[in-house]
Amino acid sequence: MTPPAPTRRHAIADDLRNQISEGHFKAGERLPSEVQLAARYAVSTPTLRNALALLQAEGLVEKIHGSGNFVRHPLRWATYIGGGHTPSTPTAADGALHTTVRATNLRAHGHLTALLKVSPHSPLTEFLCLSHEGKTPHSLALIYVPRDLAPANVPEGLLAARLPDLRPPLAVVQETVSTRLPTPDEATTLRISSTLAILSITRVATDTTGRVVEAALLALPGDRADAVFTTHHTTEARRAEA
Repeated sequence: MTPPAPTRRHAIADDLRNQISEGHFKAGERLPSEVQLAARYAVSTPTLRNALALLQAEGLVEKIHGSGNFVRHPLRWATYIGGGHTPSTPTAADGALHTTVRATNLRAHGHLTALLKVSPHSPLTEFLCLSHEGKTPHSLALIYVPRDLAPANVPEGLLAARLPDLRPPLAVVQETVSTRLPTPDEATTLRISSTLAILSITRVATDTTGRVVEAALLALPGDRADAVFTTHHTTEARRAEA
């Protein structure tokens, strides 16, 4: 049976993909404008944009609103390390990622009241942590803590080290992992396609009194991140299993 002929958008995407792989368009280089490309391939602008959307979903092309479409540098893989009492932000093995932190004081509302088990309008501090590879956003984390446990003047990259300073010892850390499509805000912040699945991790830490002292919501694009969870068996646990 003869396979169906590729659609025009797939044919355009294939041609641009080949040009990128052969070095005609180099990493970081701006592609011709959408009007120019549409004229070159003799198609409408919507058809051309559909072709570019295929390359954007693959991570080959990045669209920066107001600037155009650019060939992406190869994405650096990052790993979230779970299963511990110390919060983890995704890090690359060679340390190429850096993280900016923005703190905002707010009052508990909506899902935050259930997540942190607090009454509405309870004072919280939100830490928005955005990791970058160069100028390109890589992953996003929103960390919420009760206001009285929030460190002040956190240097970039040191939030994970400062959070334990003000809180009592942890008793339970629950991490929920799922995949989903990004919200419009996440897609805009991370500059990813709205059709690219993300790894969504919700981390809730509770102290020995049962108080939730930290809730973190992480959004990791599925084309550049994974998560690893390790269980350490104590001597007593090994004896009980024997």
